[in-house]
Parts: sequence; C-alpha cells; structure tokens
Amino acid sequence: MTTATVIVVVVSYLLGSIPFGYLLVRVFRGQDVRQTGSGNIGATNVARTGSKKLAVATLLLDALKGYVAVVIAFWLAAHIAIRINDTMSATLDVLDVHVGYRLAALAAFSAILGHMFPVWLRFKGGKGVATALGVFLALAPLAVLVSLVVFVVAVAITRYVSLGSILAAAVFPFAAWWLNPGTRSAAVMFPIAISSLLIIIRHKDNIRRLLAGTENRFR
Repeated sequence: MTTATVIVVVVSYLLGSIPFGYLLVRVFRGQDVRQTGSGNIGATNVARTGSKKLAVATLLLDALKGYVAVVIAFWLAAHIAIRINDTMSATLDVLDVHVGYRLAALAAFSAILGHMFPVWLRFKGGKGVATALGVFLALAPLAVLVSLVVFVVAVAITRYVSLGSILAAAVFPFAAWWLNPGTRSAAVMFPIAISSLLIIIRHKDNIRRLLAGTENRFR
C-alpha cells in the first residue's frame, strides 16, 4: 500500500494545486486575480474582477479537481483489491471498503492542501471551500447535503457567506460519521477532520471581521 499511498498523495496534491481561478482570470481578462480584493484565487475573489461567469467556472473547476482526485483514489483501491482477490482467491470486501476510504480520505486532504498551498504560486492559494465540496461529494455525498443545508440556512439568516462556509466545514466530519459507515474509522476521520479544520483556519481573517462586526454581508 505504500506505493499506492504515495501515488494518491502526489496526484491529488497536483490536481488540487491547479490554480483555475488564477489561470482563467489571466487568460480571459489579462489580470492577476491576486491583485484584486482579498488576493485569493477562489471563485469569490474571481467575481470581484467583474466576471461572474469566470467565478462560476472557477467554482465548478475547483470542485471538479477535488472530486476527480477522490475518484482516482477509489479506483486505485479497487484495482489493488482485484489483484489481491485474484492472487489469494478470497473474498475481502470489508478490507476493500476500508482501504478505499482510507485512500480516498487521504486524497481529499491532499487535494485541499494542494489548493491552499499550490506549488505553482509559491504555496499561496485559496481557502479550499470549493475543492472541499468536490472531494467531500465524492467521499460522502449525504454528508455534503447536510453541510449545504447548514450553509444555506446560515447565509439566509446572517447574510455572511464566510460564516456559512465555516459552519458547513465544521459540521461535515460529524455528518460523514453519522451518514456514511465507510468513514467510521480513525484512519479515515482524521484526514477529514484535519481538512475541515484547515478550511476554518484559512478563514481566520473572516473570523476576526465577524467578531468585530466588520465582515461584508451577502447582498
């Protein structure tokens, strides 16, 4: 499993580190999105360049790269399981599930880390929300639904998108444990929990503004 783990980590990180927001704004508007607004490469800051279409494209592509990273991890785990079963002539379904989710959770963490700290932009990336949406959707779709409900309700009540994102990230590990049996192990929950924590930490400036009452509201 060592080789498979290395492959998953490297591929997922590189996928996650593709700076779609930066690339789209550079190609279609001739600007550096890092010189706009918060300096973030995510969809919200891309929208501040004046192009909602590029912002939507950034959101979808950032989510897609995370989704693909986890799907690749599941595929690799299944491929390994088939080879083991053929060799041993045994049924290893339970083991296969655990191996798959361990690799998938590691892929999720690596993709989010790649988005936050992309090697191509001197390790200065985004907050990871859209990429997390993609990886978590592939990992535990029902839990994502719960997080989305929390996000929508929080934004509808407070008009703070950042608060909705923080709460959604905080809720996801608990929802995943509750709704998806495949995640109920320390080896799977640890990278999921760390991923959520990283997203919250990346919102530290938003948290300061929320506490100070100076955070911008969604209109």
